[in-house]
Amino acid sequence: MDALTDAFGLAQQWLFEGLLQPLMFHLGLGNLLAEGYRATGWLLVGLLQIVLMLTLMRALERWRPVEPVTDRAAVRTDIVYTLVHRLGLFRVVLFLTIDPLWDALTGQLRLGGLHGFQLDGLWPGVTDLAWVSFGLYLLLFDLVDYGYHRLQHSVGWWWQLHAVHHSQRQMTLWSDNRNHLLDDLLRDSVFVLLALAVGVAPGQFVAIVAITQLVESLSHANVRLHFGPLRWLLVSPQFHRLHHAVGLGHESAGQGSLGGHNFAVLFPVWDLLFRSARFDDPLQPTGIRDQLEGRDYGRGFWAQQWLGLKRLAGRA
Repeated sequence: MDALTDAFGLAQQWLFEGLLQPLMFHLGLGNLLAEGYRATGWLLVGLLQIVLMLTLMRALERWRPVEPVTDRAAVRTDIVYTLVHRLGLFRVVLFLTIDPLWDALTGQLRLGGLHGFQLDGLWPGVTDLAWVSFGLYLLLFDLVDYGYHRLQHSVGWWWQLHAVHHSQRQMTLWSDNRNHLLDDLLRDSVFVLLALAVGVAPGQFVAIVAITQLVESLSHANVRLHFGPLRWLLVSPQFHRLHHAVGLGHESAGQGSLGGHNFAVLFPVWDLLFRSARFDDPLQPTGIRDQLEGRDYGRGFWAQQWLGLKRLAGRA
């Protein structure tokens, strides 16, 4: 773990000093160098992820696709979402707007005597080992992610935003980041506050996000893959495709009411514990039931964002 962290740090420093720092000075942004350095880390993570997506995951999709891709325009829109998120553009906006507010809030709480719970200090001598603490943080974040995801499917106004994600009827490895930006803002705020509350080191936080995103990209891939006996341990493309299935994955009893199955992001254990798991249903078309009745969720990036806001306001 330490060796990987050191290697990543060297690469981040090289990329920042060789590319971003001179550009920021040229643009008169020298007062934002700290934010620029953090953004460089996210950019590097995103580049590594995209390399894996274009090689390993794309090879899997060619090897055993679930369905032929006929709507190339919809996939291209998903690629736009992926580039905005994985190359750090969305993260940079947060660095300059929302994240400073959370940093200031937690600073004030600490001045008032309220300190976060250090999860890696739970069992001295054991949880302070880097790989043990990382595993605990990964489990905690995934549990919160499960709860967050389930709320997206059970709270009416929240579903109107999350429906952007489920409106893709041609799921591919690019589909994970197809979300409403307001929904992404809410999710990022939850996990930044969680990281601050439990004392996740910045390097570990980046690693948790990177691993989660990679597994999510794979779970959305257009590939017949279920992990065999390991399907109980890690979310597979088949497990998650059932979550996106029309009338099954995000609707209770197929009646159009909110609810659904297979909400886990990394570990299906949460769906097993909370009785929301389905493993053996046949693969079905993905999308939302009312799309079949003609409801429009938008074709391009901005149309999807605008219609999400209109649904939130009850006007679409």
